[in-house]
Amino acid sequence: MEETDTDVLIVGGGTAGWAAVVAAGRQGLRVTLLEATQKIGGVMAFCPGMPWGAAYPADRIIGGLIEELTARLLALHPPAAEKRPCALENFGPEILYDPDIATLTMFEMLEEAGVEVRLGAVAHEPLMEGARILSVSCHDRRGPFTIHPRMVIDCSGDGDISARAGVPFTLGDAKGNMMGVTLSFHMLNADCDRVFAGNDPYFTEPAARGIAEGRLHPDLARLYMMRGFHPRTVFCNSVVIRGVDGTDPAAVSRATQEGRRRIHQLAEFLRRDVPGFEDAYLSGIGPTVGVRETRRLQGQYRVTGTDLAAATKFPDGIVCCDNPVDDVMRDSAEMTHDAIVGQDAYYTIPFRSLVPEKIENLMFAGRIICADPVAFASVRGMPQCMAMGQATGTAAALALRDGVPVQKVDHAELVAALTAQGVNGLGGRPLVQESDGK
Repeated sequence: MEETDTDVLIVGGGTAGWAAVVAAGRQGLRVTLLEATQKIGGVMAFCPGMPWGAAYPADRIIGGLIEELTARLLALHPPAAEKRPCALENFGPEILYDPDIATLTMFEMLEEAGVEVRLGAVAHEPLMEGARILSVSCHDRRGPFTIHPRMVIDCSGDGDISARAGVPFTLGDAKGNMMGVTLSFHMLNADCDRVFAGNDPYFTEPAARGIAEGRLHPDLARLYMMRGFHPRTVFCNSVVIRGVDGTDPAAVSRATQEGRRRIHQLAEFLRRDVPGFEDAYLSGIGPTVGVRETRRLQGQYRVTGTDLAAATKFPDGIVCCDNPVDDVMRDSAEMTHDAIVGQDAYYTIPFRSLVPEKIENLMFAGRIICADPVAFASVRGMPQCMAMGQATGTAAALALRDGVPVQKVDHAELVAALTAQGVNGLGGRPLVQESDGK
């Protein structure tokens, strides 16, 4: 059996895991990334074309790796990204991009960081020694192997390794309800000016007609569609399937097939009933449903909706956010986009919500953050997940340098390091400078 050593093992190559890998690699650490699929990006891979929302609290970018990645895409000829206002209620500007070029650029940044990327590799069980993870058993198509890490960062989305290491967790809300999963797709060759000409941003009138006539599923009362990055394309994030346990692979598979059926139904409806789609055709169905919510791990601090509503700037805040409470069908067919802070206000996400109470060489980042259901519905944007990963990758370097458990990382030094890396609005510094005139 293959056995290898590494300074930092990162499980999961979504936006959080990618940023953790790049940040740790740039600190000169030996870093290994395990990604179960053949593509990094997480939601970007499952829902190609999903905008990077929440990147601009108070209309200023959060900075750090999301800003660097966006700048690289903007610098291409032609540009592979752009900033646009979001069509949904209470959301600020977002970044649209070419998902294939973005993925290529992200892989290039991994190469530049000098890290080891193992695709199609799954982490199974941590071997514990007291309050530390001694090793992690894994496998890929060649067979089993074991990694002996000095530090582990769980960015798996479901928190499997953390849970198996003994970190307590909750599933969904107080009743165990988890947000609906979504299968996305594109409609190509659409006349976007006609599609988006009306004053009904959620297409509720035609959707109601389709439901009443039995041509649309009842959960499609609001159609979430937006102009795609490329001309004559519409990104459709409408097909939500409720009541799916995202930790159950069989349930995810069934939901994906159900999503395909609903997508075909919706595409036919759009061509017949929504002006501008007459000559459009279906393309780019995601490989599987995008899962929004499963486990939320117990950390040193549980960030709450009350914290967010007060626009709390935590001393150990590692990223700014003003995302609304974006709750997607936890226990009903309703979706919310309720503002959590006032205009031009924002809060920060505390590093302590990414650190377990007891395990000394484990951190987690992304949608497994320690948060109550209300806070979670706001903090889960891809840019924030990316910043969480950047924070944990940077914190790993500090902990290993000083020989301390992750619970003892100096918060002031971490915030200073992230600020030096271009993350905005931390350590008491305003996100929007007075010179910006805002």
